[in-house]
Amino acid sequence: MGLKLIFMGTPEFAVPILKSLKESEHQILSVYTQPPKKSKRGQQINISPVHKFSNKFEINVRSPNSLNKEEEINFFKKFNPDVVVVVAYGKIIPPQLLNLKNIKFLNIHASLLPKWRGAAPIQRAIMEGDDETGISIMQIISELDAGPYMLQEKIKIDKKDNYISLSKKLCNLGSKLILRSLKLIEQNNYKFVEQNKKNISYAKKINKKESEIDWSLPANNIIAKINGLNPFPGVWFLHKGTRFKIVEAIEVDQSGQIGEVLDNNLTVACKQKAIRVLLIQKEGKKILKTKDFLAGYKIQNGEKLA
Repeated sequence: MGLKLIFMGTPEFAVPILKSLKESEHQILSVYTQPPKKSKRGQQINISPVHKFSNKFEINVRSPNSLNKEEEINFFKKFNPDVVVVVAYGKIIPPQLLNLKNIKFLNIHASLLPKWRGAAPIQRAIMEGDDETGISIMQIISELDAGPYMLQEKIKIDKKDNYISLSKKLCNLGSKLILRSLKLIEQNNYKFVEQNKKNISYAKKINKKESEIDWSLPANNIIAKINGLNPFPGVWFLHKGTRFKIVEAIEVDQSGQIGEVLDNNLTVACKQKAIRVLLIQKEGKKILKTKDFLAGYKIQNGEKLA
């Protein structure tokens, strides 16, 4: 028979999950997403990936600046969804909505709660060198990411995973788990498990200042940071006043003075071992393989990088 749903999400991460719901037996009454934004130069209005998908399939879209307006409260009351599915929406759901009777608010969170509550759970899991992460289907309450969860499932984090690759794995897993959760609700065969408060950790929002490379860290920590912050904001270093973003690198068993270029392959010494840069991007230019980059730009063996 299916349930009546409202979907709330914004970035590309949420699109496969919305797609799985659209292709299911459930009815999507409306989609909420962040309002369109002007490009940096103000010449173009950009709508979110979720908005684009919804337009393509003629799903009703709402993008209010605030959910506290009476108009939005009345919209929920009028259509009375069974479940509201929230995926990286980017706005706090106000108590006026959460307290509406007979509506379940479920969040698809990209971590094994209570670990990595907050805005950047995928990036933080990679940057901290975690071996595993997962998806939690949780009930939304007023406290951020603190609600009990209905389902959790783990996945391994590969050493080569970056933000893009791990996001794809997690949104595919989220697509499956939300359908399983909705089936349990239909069957009235679900329960929520309270989070263990002793194990709480927070995935704070990524600060652009974090993206400057620190060669005094061990090589494995730098690799984790490169992967976690790829593609945005990316990890960079300065050479002769110009910024260069390291897109991909590997750890190698070499040593030298911290920040020293050890060979002609752009291998750089760290506190422990070294990293070899595989893909690099000069500010304002395209991404290049290091061999091609060094054919046109010289970074000498023995130089110290900032």
